[in-house]
Amino acid sequence: MNKVFNSAKEAVSDIADGSAVAIAGFGLGHRFANDLIRALREQGTRNLTLVCNSLGGPGQRGQSLVENRQVKKLIVAFSARPNLVTPAEQQIIAGELEVELVGQGIIVERCRAGGAGIPAFYSPTGAETELAAGKDIRHFDGRPHVLEHAIKLDYALISAYRADRAGNVQFRGGSQNLNPALAKAARVAIVEVNEIVEIGELPPELVDLPGIFVSRVVKTNQVVEIQSLKRSDKRREAASARLYNGKPALTRAGIAKNAAAILRDGSYVNLGTGIPTQVSNFLEGRGIWLHSENGILGYGPMVTGEDIDPDVYNAGGQFVSLVPGASFFDSVTSFEMARGSHIDYVILGAYEVDQHANVANWSLSDAKRGGIGGAMDLVAGNAELIITMEHCDSKGRPKLKRECCYPLTARNRVDWVVTDLAVLHRVGSRFILEAVAPGFTTDEVIALTEMPIVAADQVRQMA
Repeated sequence: MNKVFNSAKEAVSDIADGSAVAIAGFGLGHRFANDLIRALREQGTRNLTLVCNSLGGPGQRGQSLVENRQVKKLIVAFSARPNLVTPAEQQIIAGELEVELVGQGIIVERCRAGGAGIPAFYSPTGAETELAAGKDIRHFDGRPHVLEHAIKLDYALISAYRADRAGNVQFRGGSQNLNPALAKAARVAIVEVNEIVEIGELPPELVDLPGIFVSRVVKTNQVVEIQSLKRSDKRREAASARLYNGKPALTRAGIAKNAAAILRDGSYVNLGTGIPTQVSNFLEGRGIWLHSENGILGYGPMVTGEDIDPDVYNAGGQFVSLVPGASFFDSVTSFEMARGSHIDYVILGAYEVDQHANVANWSLSDAKRGGIGGAMDLVAGNAELIITMEHCDSKGRPKLKRECCYPLTARNRVDWVVTDLAVLHRVGSRFILEAVAPGFTTDEVIALTEMPIVAADQVRQMA
């Protein structure tokens, strides 16, 4: 048996117009099958339905297919990203590109179901959000669940570390993520790898995806450049602070430090993108196990320079260290940990939180433009939910609202809010102001907060 193809061009040559194609990859650049995607672009196949977590950065990866007008529909967890204008978002706004926005955990679960011969399933993820509109809702154990249909693919273009000629595949580090689920859902899975070995040279215990799920293997010619995987955006640095009443509040790093103080030692914690990723820098010696939805349990602070491993990164795509006892797995397993309530805390960024403990963090507009990522899946379990964000937006408008204006991520789920001015703890049906930033009074913080809050008997000073 020999599933090796001589080139990416040869491997994708039969992908026809109108095909449903999955593109693996995480964040803006991690482990995309770049040679296969480039070959598909050069081939010019049209009217594609693309299924993926993310399309990648402008002019690259999946975005290059959209830019080349080869895509008619997207099924994605990220159709747009803050401070990053892409061809996909431009075509969505113009009504030229159909989009189905789906939570990251539901994409992998729908693909897993497609590969397992399961036509549909009910999930609690997103059941009380705009994404459930028009879908069948049923209640189990007193909770609403939404009917999700399996995804079946014509082709999947995935990237891996190593494969043998029989198509057995080994992934590396935290780069399994969506790959196995996408491959299993496809009629033809094509794997781009760094190394091809002979049958028998890949030890059975290192096979992460058995060859029965793989149709073609091709060796990549590209060399991973660490700089190309780093995101550059317009968000403020961790050490900068916003001004309120002419006075500096806490920095983004300061917000993260105060959120870290809430966590119980020895707990399992998921950190979302943005401010939450910095929490990992304030946990040393506390025995806290950090979980990342791309498939890592047990990572530590962010790293730079020679300490970078291109396959060890967090949900924000930032390179991180590992702690003794760390483990790697795919995204199906990762979201089992979340929805199955095995995680103790989830820390997310947000656009808004309201007095009813609702949170909005994925879209500023509608169900076609935004970035759900794994947030809806992460809050579907019973983990304590900590929201980290600035107290007001860049125009001075309160982000702690009476009612959320943006599409909701979850209803009645927020337990804590940590901003650059305050620590708020939800007790019963109200939020208690427990701490304020140095240099600010309780009255100042309440005046900058739209939602009704109650000061604790002893309001302390934030770290």
